Amino acid sequence: MIVTEPVKYQGKVIAVNGSIVDVAFTPPLPPMQAILLIEFKDEDKDTIILEVAGHLSESMVRAIALTPVAGLKREQPVSSNGEPLSIPVGPTLLGRMLNVFGEIIDNGDALEDIAHHPIYATPPPLSQRTVTPEIIETGIKIIDLMAPLEKGGKAGMFGGAGVGKTVIITELINNIAGRQEGVSLFCGIGERCREAEELYREMAAAGVLDKTVMVFAQMNEPSGARFKVGHAALTLAEYFRDAQKNDVLLLVDNIFRFIQAGSEVSGLMGYIPSHVGYQPTLATELAELEERICSTKQGSITSVQAVYVPADDFTDPAASHTFSHLSASVVLSRKRASQGLYPAMDPLVSSSNMLTPEIVSESHYRINHQVRKVFAEYEDLKDIIAMLGLEELSESDRQTVAIARRLERFLTQPFFTTSRFTGKKGRMVKLSDTLDGCQRILDGEFLQVPEKNLYMIGSIDEVGKA
Repeated sequence: MIVTEPVKYQGKVIAVNGSIVDVAFTPPLPPMQAILLIEFKDEDKDTIILEVAGHLSESMVRAIALTPVAGLKREQPVSSNGEPLSIPVGPTLLGRMLNVFGEIIDNGDALEDIAHHPIYATPPPLSQRTVTPEIIETGIKIIDLMAPLEKGGKAGMFGGAGVGKTVIITELINNIAGRQEGVSLFCGIGERCREAEELYREMAAAGVLDKTVMVFAQMNEPSGARFKVGHAALTLAEYFRDAQKNDVLLLVDNIFRFIQAGSEVSGLMGYIPSHVGYQPTLATELAELEERICSTKQGSITSVQAVYVPADDFTDPAASHTFSHLSASVVLSRKRASQGLYPAMDPLVSSSNMLTPEIVSESHYRINHQVRKVFAEYEDLKDIIAMLGLEELSESDRQTVAIARRLERFLTQPFFTTSRFTGKKGRMVKLSDTLDGCQRILDGEFLQVPEKNLYMIGSIDEVGKA
């Protein structure tokens, strides 16, 4: 078989409008999603990297910049081999931190000669996928009880700013990555550089860094880079699933920033915005990313995604479109956070497709149903309590309130990743201990115990009955 060199495309810059660059080529044009390079041979400047985002005519393309375009001018020569952006793959990446171009950003040694894969791929066909209804124990009581996560599924952590999405993600890394045999992948999309640095140190301290790859595009980077980093992380996840036959835990923080970056790119390209100002291609772009997260006969990709909810509005298109792709939704409540009930998950709004007796067990399903019923009744009684006081309730309603308040406090939990701030040692609780504790509270065993004794503990056996 004869291996031919890829076609070389030569062009020049015609116009620069912020992160949008128009480039003229002698036909044929480089294909969509091809990378264009602008090199400064006589100046001490970094190479500018563009990606073809549209064909304007037979001789001109419109490209989106993936790197800053400072110093770019008209008539600048542009070259391309017609290939899309690629990222290095391989076991040597474990323990490293990369950017969207596959460059090392952890101040460690540079990568040796290593294989590269394009960041775009089509999802496996349905005939190659496997669906095994199995839950993953996270060690976090309220999640395991109310919204169990599916192995090989997609779970979302929904919430506004400051309610604890990133804290739960880091706790999941500590609890799951430390116990599982597979590989963990963390993808930071448009988040703060401080969070990346802290996460790197925490994972090193937890002893899970050697089984983890981290890929970041921070909020100060161009929208094009933030829009592509999710696909870069998924390329790595697919490599570890298919080539290494690993089970992969993919953590994404934050999927809303992916949608936001797509909206910025759409606006720069001049597309007419759709509902609430989002890009008209929102559903397609999100589906292209989410559908690559799946399990095959070689291995599984389990994804946990933080999803920022603008202004706590769950009808926002970014949140509502993400909901439709998930097997479990953990909704974080600002009201519960203000009450000090951490993790601040709302048990009545959160849900999971795994909550059927055939998957989780009859006892888990029954206890979950009873806990939801108690919380729903307590929610209905709150208005009466606020207006008339607890004393005006019937005896059975007062007992319901007492049980609900004790369940609320029992389902709080000190985290390992926050122990240096709270002074409380982290707890990881088995699902069986969570179910046992909830059942005993529902049976009224702890009605004579002060509520505070159930706050921020692990298993129910830690309750002091004094």
